Amino acid sequence: MNQAALSQYQSISVQSGITDATPHQMVAMLFDGALDRVSSAKGSIARNEAGRKGELLGSAIAIVDGIRASLDYEKGGEIAANLGSLYDYIERRLLEANVKSDVAILDEVSSLLKELKAGWESIPHDIRKASL
Repeated sequence: MNQAALSQYQSISVQSGITDATPHQMVAMLFDGALDRVSSAKGSIARNEAGRKGELLGSAIAIVDGIRASLDYEKGGEIAANLGSLYDYIERRLLEANVKSDVAILDEVSSLLKELKAGWESIPHDIRKASL
């Protein structure tokens, strides 16, 4: 499959996934998107593609910011505040990784995002429905 066709297929796949997704699933998709961009940025660093690395990390920062913006500080209290601080830390580390082209920082961020995603996905289904 050529690159243009693959890109179009992925776009359609993502769009149909969003259409059918619950709010909980959409946040999980955001985590996947951030992880994908961080992983791709690591490849861009290895290939010395500074421009592409910057685009990917900028996109990852925007995604993490979107996740942070979805926090309900009123209902979430201290947990939401702590998550907000963690998302802020992740964004700052992504900026630093971009400036320094530091793969170790991206590994740290990937680890944090994977842990956050696992926690998100472990929320029981009855609680997911109650929060909507």
